[in-house]
Amino acid sequence: MTDLRETYLTRINAARDEAALEDVRLAAIGKKGEVSLAMRALGKMTPEERQVEGPRLNALKDEITSAIAAKKVALEDAALDVRLADEWLDVTLPGRGGAGGPAHGSIHPISQVWEECTTIFADMGFAMAEGPQVETAWYNFDALNIPDYHPAREEMDTFYMHRAPGDDRPPHVLRTQTSPVQIRSMEAHGAPLRVICPGRVYRADYDQTHTPMFHQVEGLAIDKDLSMANLKWVLEEFFTAYFGRAVKTRFRASHFPFTEPSAEVDIQCSFEGGMVKVGEGDGWLEVLGSGMVHPKVMQAGGIDPDKWQGFAFGMGIDRIAMLKYGIPDLRAFFDSDLRWLRHYGFSALQVPTLRGGV
Repeated sequence: MTDLRETYLTRINAARDEAALEDVRLAAIGKKGEVSLAMRALGKMTPEERQVEGPRLNALKDEITSAIAAKKVALEDAALDVRLADEWLDVTLPGRGGAGGPAHGSIHPISQVWEECTTIFADMGFAMAEGPQVETAWYNFDALNIPDYHPAREEMDTFYMHRAPGDDRPPHVLRTQTSPVQIRSMEAHGAPLRVICPGRVYRADYDQTHTPMFHQVEGLAIDKDLSMANLKWVLEEFFTAYFGRAVKTRFRASHFPFTEPSAEVDIQCSFEGGMVKVGEGDGWLEVLGSGMVHPKVMQAGGIDPDKWQGFAFGMGIDRIAMLKYGIPDLRAFFDSDLRWLRHYGFSALQVPTLRGGV
């Protein structure tokens, strides 16, 4: 056994590359290696002999395995040193792009519109708030006055997280809207309050105008004397800044559990040649839901509805991006097609500002 140890440790140290090291490994501890065969021979020994030889063989196998692992690391380090010496690159040299110079990336339309929304609402005094995408059922449903029987709570519409067997707590959900951020903002800051809540949301739906993951921006304003008139002004100012022209709005009575009264908001548009043109014509297009914050929602956020009132609204960032930039299919946003991104993307230096235009 001493001879085996000296022989293989010497061969391991002498290995010049990983192929030679692998040959040594196979000869020593491979399926038909000398050490492996010796360990099989333990079955032919008496119990007393196995008690002596077994530990010695195991120790020898462990020592050879450790030596091989250490030698492999040393060979890899040596190979890397050779590559670094041979493939040295001067990183201060200018890039070698194609005929038009180095290729430039582009800003995704959703990122661009996200920034545009943030810029416009910031000019009206709205701060930006964010929250977790995996939410509790309380923040996502109960605090928003959404009852247990509401269709939004069905598994066919909402992604629920798995609970361990025996755990009876309500499962977490992938948030179905960014409204939970409104509750968290009320809890954290109280009233008065003025925030927008952009972010990713998730619903079990997929077609030309729906995807399982999409983006929303919601707004919340709470003060002493706010009304639907203030809501209408904020939305008209936003659409005028966003589309770069005066845009008329139309409020239609609706119902949402978290607002009372509630309204769906349409914007003026025309439909010509398969194109939608915002701010002109006799047509109307629904773009968002809104209303005065329900007293139960105010209470859930820790604000007294007898002293404060507010309005809220929510719209799809992806959808208003499609309207402004003529993108026909929502699913294309998430296909990662470089040709599409080059066509609809924006320059990294094209930062939206109200003074410079959005």
